[in-house]
Amino acid sequence: MPDAVVIGAGPNGLVAANLLADAGWSVEVLEEQPEPGGAVRHDGEVAPGFVNDLFSSFYPLAAASPVLAGLRLEEHGLRWAHAPHVLAHPLTDGTCAVLDRDVGTTAASLDVFAPGDGAAWHRLHDVWDRYRADILDALFTPFPPVRAAARLALRLRAAGGLRLARTLVLPVRRLGEEEFRGEGGRLLLAGNALHADLAPEAAGSGGFGWLMTMLGQTYGFPVPVGGSGVLTEALVRRLRSLGGTLRCGRRVDRVVVRDRRAVGVRTADGETVTARRAVLADVSVPALYGTLVDPRDLPGQVLADLERFQWDFATFKVDWALDGPVPWRCAQAAGAGTVHLADGLDELTRFAAQIAMRQVPDRPFTLFGQMTTTDPSRSPEGTESAWAYTHVPQDIRGDAGDEGIGGSWDAKEQELMADRVERQVERFAPGFRSLIRARRILAPQTLQSMNANLHGGAINGGTTAMHQQLFFRPVPGTGRPETPVAGLYLASAGAHPGGGVHGAPGANAARAALRRHRLAGPTRIQRVLTRRDRVGDKR
Repeated sequence: MPDAVVIGAGPNGLVAANLLADAGWSVEVLEEQPEPGGAVRHDGEVAPGFVNDLFSSFYPLAAASPVLAGLRLEEHGLRWAHAPHVLAHPLTDGTCAVLDRDVGTTAASLDVFAPGDGAAWHRLHDVWDRYRADILDALFTPFPPVRAAARLALRLRAAGGLRLARTLVLPVRRLGEEEFRGEGGRLLLAGNALHADLAPEAAGSGGFGWLMTMLGQTYGFPVPVGGSGVLTEALVRRLRSLGGTLRCGRRVDRVVVRDRRAVGVRTADGETVTARRAVLADVSVPALYGTLVDPRDLPGQVLADLERFQWDFATFKVDWALDGPVPWRCAQAAGAGTVHLADGLDELTRFAAQIAMRQVPDRPFTLFGQMTTTDPSRSPEGTESAWAYTHVPQDIRGDAGDEGIGGSWDAKEQELMADRVERQVERFAPGFRSLIRARRILAPQTLQSMNANLHGGAINGGTTAMHQQLFFRPVPGTGRPETPVAGLYLASAGAHPGGGVHGAPGANAARAALRRHRLAGPTRIQRVLTRRDRVGDKR
């Protein structure tokens, strides 16, 4: 009987399992899919010799995460690679905003749009530099982050903190207008806000866009050398070195609760795995409270709040094997790992408005990843392993592109949408389509079939909007990994601080379980040592 059972071998589940094993707990991880990793996996199925990430690719939050840094995954095979530039946002007129790990290079690209905008970028970066440590500490600890927040509040109070707080809750369009005269800086902020489901006019999108750009400015958008799954492999290798167990192809369909306490799980084939101390769930919030836990074991208010839970946008992704580098009209985009494709801020607003109206966008804002540019091991020399994703509504009511895409995502609709994404790339890189050797389409339901947490292709575990963050995440009054069932902890992106590969929800859940049992009895290591002592006494 293990001390803890972890449901799900995504990065959060594996981080939780590693931290529990570090503390001497016996841990068993059960994963539904035939391989671990959740949304951190790669394969070579697009074309021979090409490595393509199935889901996530670039990891600024992982690079900044003290949780992952503490696991020392480099000792277990993880290595990071960086593109020459972090990110580029080209326009069809040939201008291009560039985010680079050198702040001077970023600033110089913005001065092209409007003289003085480089200095404005330096000012935003100075604020980040001043408060970065406290912001990251607050971000990666359970809510409320008492000690980190107290330190940050004291520093902000001495430096006009209310003005900074106002800046962070601004819509990103307004933040860009206040800080920059030209469009370059505005595009860097707004494009990064739309990595989540935050429209340029949404409250708090300014803070999120600023955070993501500053993470890129400081840490870059690195990738694991060899494919995203190398990060997973390092987590698994570390866990097994500590005696942890991982079993794949084991779908959990029930959390076993006795006397209002989680005591184990039941798998789809009828096996019961008992947990001596805790069950940690790296699953979506609706899956945990709507399926895995019997509703009779939950307060009525949680069930009522669950009906208001909001998913983030759905995702449509295309992977490519390209016969050569992307022929960008703007040369600066050639060296960027990530390229944002929308012809101006108004086009971003138009895209978000179409999604709000439940229409499939006609000119989809596209995030484009140049993987071989970032990590040369991803494809043969002279070629490019690439991908792009865009967002679509969860519930589609119409097609702004007038091609009749209705959300069935059958083979015809998938091909139509993939062609639309490729036409968007062609606007900024004429001749792109002539380089395609092979492509793979991952529609919303395909993503969900490969990872049940990605409901409808949602990649953030629930909306990033302010009404479902902090103490509103996953439902009002929570914000922590503890659940209404004793011994059961939420360890997924559904918990604070949300989506992204950083391990914080898993770490927070593990620490909550350890804190609960700190004085409850000896650890496994202590028990083993005690048994050894007894054997020695008998001898």
